[in-house]
Amino acid sequence: MGVTVQATAARTASDCATLKLATCPAPLDKNLPDVKDMLTWDQQQRVIGFRNDYRSYKGDVFTAAAPSPIPVAKRDLSAATYQYDGKTFTLQDYLQRNNVTGMMVIKDGKIAWDYYGHGNTKTTLWTSRSVGKAVVSTLVGAAVKEGKIASLDDEIVKYNPDTKGTAWEHVTIRQLMQHTSGVNWDEDYTNPQSDFAKLTQCEAGDDTYSCVNNLVNDPQRQTWAKPGEGWSYSSGGAWLLGDTLEKATGKSLAQNLQEKIWQPYGMVHDGVWHSYQPGKHDVGAHGFNATLEDWGKFGLYVMNNGVLPDGTKTLPDNWVKDARTWNTAKNSVSDAHPEGIYGYQWWNNSVAANAGDVSPKQGLDSHNTLWALGIFGQIIVVNPQQKLVIVQWSAWPKAEPSFSAQPLEASLMFNAIANALAK
Repeated sequence: MGVTVQATAARTASDCATLKLATCPAPLDKNLPDVKDMLTWDQQQRVIGFRNDYRSYKGDVFTAAAPSPIPVAKRDLSAATYQYDGKTFTLQDYLQRNNVTGMMVIKDGKIAWDYYGHGNTKTTLWTSRSVGKAVVSTLVGAAVKEGKIASLDDEIVKYNPDTKGTAWEHVTIRQLMQHTSGVNWDEDYTNPQSDFAKLTQCEAGDDTYSCVNNLVNDPQRQTWAKPGEGWSYSSGGAWLLGDTLEKATGKSLAQNLQEKIWQPYGMVHDGVWHSYQPGKHDVGAHGFNATLEDWGKFGLYVMNNGVLPDGTKTLPDNWVKDARTWNTAKNSVSDAHPEGIYGYQWWNNSVAANAGDVSPKQGLDSHNTLWALGIFGQIIVVNPQQKLVIVQWSAWPKAEPSFSAQPLEASLMFNAIANALAK
């Protein structure tokens, strides 16, 4: 297991030595924005903040061993265009319109196209935001395969005694992954008094684990629906999932990731996970920091249903299929996505069924495509059927724009890419 570091607002290349990172990420920005203002950073602060997240908080390192870089077989994507808001846009238009800071397309296990913008490089460690939720749910699958978690239908209190007597006590692990706990949680990124904003403030202070644990497991926290009956996106529930996984396995998220995926799958660079208690607890809702190529390699791991290069199966049979089986609880189903919008912390971001004057509407079908989405435009898309992985780093102006804005443009652009590569 790697070492930990207590990071401060402005650090130097000594961070790399302290963390014992094999490669010092570049660029190493000198002046970092204040993390307590993360939700209101301007565009430039967001770029600098997201690529220095690993230096701005305490961190647990997950180290690479026997790196196996993704082979390269470049493809021409100049014909990949989409129509939106009555206009036609190219891939280059898309990058500019959506403040994309890094993007990679992997087809048939090979890098078909990649892009690094705003000074980012192949060694930049970019933070995941809620893309990390999909990493955590995948680690839950590995824990089920190992037998550390007996069943997804176990109540979380079986593994996490902190939930006893709280609104979470009788929620199952499956319901926690599907965000159908029915427990109240205010995820509003624009309200400084929301639960998510309070979580962010806990992260900017001291004794973070106790602060967040008290916030999430507050005995006064109420329910709004019976477990399994209603869907509501919850970083509090996602944090609790990570905490429960750590207690079930006796290992931090970073250590689970290193042992189950990072080293066995031959990831190329070390990464850093935002830690609340170094060596013991990493944040389950976000905080995964890695290079663009390793984001892509994680997508390949999922695409291959967790089968390692030596043939070892590290996920239960049909795990990825189950992870993209969209739940049909209240609020998960809509006119835009009548089949449901959420699985095991993966999204259905197919082109909305009621979207008008857009194309191509087909390319990555909703039944075979998993979308890991994080605020401000962090994306991993996996389609096992087409052997296609697309990863994206962004600095969108809004944390969570409506699905008719940047998320829709992403679905259209990625459809166009899939169609271009299918020819």
